[in-house]
Parts: sequence; C-alpha cells; structure tokens
Amino acid sequence: MSSAVRSSLPRPFVVVITGATGGIGSALARVYSAPGVVLGLVGRQAARMGDVAAQCRAGGAEVETMLADVADAAAMRELLTGFDQRHPIDLIVANAGITSGRQPDGEPESWAAVQRVFAVNLMGVLHTLTPVIERMRMRRQGQIAVIGSIAAWRGLPSCPAYSASKAAVETYATALRGSLAEQGIKVSVVSPGYVASPMSARVKGLKPFIVSADRAARIIRRGLERNRRHIAFPWPVSLATAILAALPAGLADPLLRLFSFSVEPDLAEMAGSEPHGAVDVR
Repeated sequence: MSSAVRSSLPRPFVVVITGATGGIGSALARVYSAPGVVLGLVGRQAARMGDVAAQCRAGGAEVETMLADVADAAAMRELLTGFDQRHPIDLIVANAGITSGRQPDGEPESWAAVQRVFAVNLMGVLHTLTPVIERMRMRRQGQIAVIGSIAAWRGLPSCPAYSASKAAVETYATALRGSLAEQGIKVSVVSPGYVASPMSARVKGLKPFIVSADRAARIIRRGLERNRRHIAFPWPVSLATAILAALPAGLADPLLRLFSFSVEPDLAEMAGSEPHGAVDVR
C-alpha cells in the first residue's frame, strides 16, 4: 500500500492474510509491512509464523499472529471477529490453500486428500470471509481478495480436486463482487500460475514461467490497489490456459498430457500437529 493512500486513512491500514506461512502469504505479509499498517497473520506453522512476524515487524508493521486451521469454522469465526473488534479490517486475503494430485507412484490422489483439499481450499475460504463480510457490511467498506488458480479455468488431469476447489472459490468470489459492490465492498479474484513456494516444490513436472513469491505479491498488491476484478499471472500461462479452456476436449486433452505432473505428499499437512486457536498479540 502506497504511503499516499495510507496517509489518507483516519486509522492504521489493517490487512489480514490467511496462509501467511506459505510462499505467497508470507510474501504478501512482507510487501504490506510498513509503519501505520496492522497485519493479522493466520497460519498453522508456529515456527514459520514467528519468522514471518519478525520480518514484518522489522518493516514497521504492527503484527498479530493467529495459529488456526481455516477448516475449523468455529475457531476462524472467534479469531477473526475478535481481531476485527480490535482492528477493523480494511483488506482480507483468503490465501490459505493446499494441493494434492497424482502420486509419484502413479496412483490417483486419495479420498482423504480430496476431502482435505476441499476442506481447506473451499470451506476454508468461506470460514475466512463469512464473519468478516458481516462486519464489513455494517461499515459499508472493505476489500476482499480470494486466491484462486489458473488451474480453475480448465481442470487439470493431474490434480482434479485442486482444480475443482479453485474453480469453486473463483466463481464464489466473482459472484461476491457483484453482490457486495453496492455495499462499498471490493472483491478481486487472483489466479496465479506456478509460484515458487514449498507447495509448488512438491509438484514434480514442468512449471512453465514460474515466478517468485515476492514478484507474485507485488503483482497482487498492484492489482488490489487498482481494484481489478481479476488478477491473473504470468500472462503467457494465463493466455495459454484460456485458449485450452476454449478448445474442444479432443484437442485440449492431448496438450494437457504434455504438462502432466505428480504431487509429493505434504508431511506437515499429514501430521496436523499445529495448535489451533492461539493468538499472539504484540
């Protein structure tokens, strides 16, 4: 957020980011870090959260960390409502997400993995936005960013659950933009391609035009400052995917097979040992 915009606000600019310990989430936290900014960071990895919070505080931001699983509706409502009472939220970024896909041994994604992907990628977005939207509507102002994926535009055979979950949240966010506009609430959909992160490192296959997390965060911030309806990048992958989505399946499917991949298991996600509902206010 530019200093000119921040200086025009009557109070600190308040940003909440879920998935703040991941690649895009932590980069967004850093890019928004500045004096006069209050950051609410939501994530599951306690050690990583401490590192991200320290970097943001070094940038001048006031930081509150919230250790929670976005799939836990009750915990998210309690944490976000409490945070919003202390710091009315200007921008919330529903970024938390996981992936699954064809396994390295060639087996399809497991049923347990499919369930978890939808619990985090779809229900997690709803659990994040619903309590905040209620309060933004009372204030008649606010901004929402939902992190989808270019994979939402054309289901990828290598990751059916991920593609479908991201298609659902992108459609939801697009509808929200229309329904909330008259109440002064802005909504943007973000559709990244491959972004260098621990999650993308588990994807074994071609990753065309992969961008760094820091560059992705800068692109997202610029798009949100302009209230863009749709922020998609990198453009070569966006264009190619849009063309694929428009092609008949008989033409698109053979092309997609050229970019097939497998996904290594996420051992931290499988362990699921991070604490829930904890808040650090400093």
